[in-house]
Amino acid sequence: MSQDSTAILSDGKRTASYKISVVIPAYNSGRTIRRAIQSVLNQTRSADEVIIVDDGSSDDTAEQAAVFGEQMRLIRQPNRGASVARNAGITTATGNWIAFLDADDEWVPEKLRLQEEHLKRHPDLVWTMSNYYTCRCDHDHEQVVYDQGRSAALLNGKDCYDNYFDSYQNGVCGNTNTMLIQKQTLLDAGLFRPGQLRMNDEDMWFRIAYRHPKVGYMRRPLAVYHRGVLNSIVKKHTMPELVIDFIHRHLKLAQEHGCSDTFRPVARAITKMWIHRSWEDERAYKIRLILRELGFLLPTGYKMAVYLLTVFPGLTLRCMPMLRKLNKWLKLPL
Repeated sequence: MSQDSTAILSDGKRTASYKISVVIPAYNSGRTIRRAIQSVLNQTRSADEVIIVDDGSSDDTAEQAAVFGEQMRLIRQPNRGASVARNAGITTATGNWIAFLDADDEWVPEKLRLQEEHLKRHPDLVWTMSNYYTCRCDHDHEQVVYDQGRSAALLNGKDCYDNYFDSYQNGVCGNTNTMLIQKQTLLDAGLFRPGQLRMNDEDMWFRIAYRHPKVGYMRRPLAVYHRGVLNSIVKKHTMPELVIDFIHRHLKLAQEHGCSDTFRPVARAITKMWIHRSWEDERAYKIRLILRELGFLLPTGYKMAVYLLTVFPGLTLRCMPMLRKLNKWLKLPL
């Protein structure tokens, strides 16, 4: 651990210190930014610094944030995307640990306190994450994302995953709002990748995991992700070329870091996920492109089944509701 992340006690022993900077990127978030900031100010362990990066908003985001005055720092920049906004917050942060929160989401009050306590129990960790809630609050519906019983079984009594890629392929991917990461670790990994139109968070976590595979995990949900947000990046940028580029680039990075064996199952899982989701819309017509470029990751039987379903993609798309009902017996890759 670096010199600036330690403190000396009266008995001369060295212990980890945690100065936590919160980074909130915001773009046209005037309706939700105050809720996000207030959830940070309500923490039972106060943040040492709160940084709002207004990424060229055309609404009253900056004015809504300014209501909190000196309790936070406001950075304004031209619109360049969430990755650049997060990077601006990271590089200007004075803390040695960075916590992220999206401007339309929020934290539970104990988030920072519990994660700091967790890190103190594991001074070798440079990053930690947690479970979280998803909320469709307009429908009064909230649920926990990761099954806590399954997580407990995978962890086998521990509160850390020995390898982030193992947790990822078991469905525990890590939501940005739950991450608490050492600043130097983010810098060493190269920060968030500007221009990454999809999976920009996973791109960052993978690059950290190549260097620091062990990651902390708390089964208790510590953040709330609000679904149904307009202009969500998840609803944009659905071109299969994005996942193809992503997988090829990370296969190369994994090989460079000696992580090919642990990353390859993750690459396979991501490829399958994109194929499954592509059946939901017009992307079905481009599934063969994914098969052609990433088919080497997939089992032969799976590839053949997908290929047959793409012979008449329009018909498959129209019949999808019926096929999904029959899939209990058909076992199709849908």
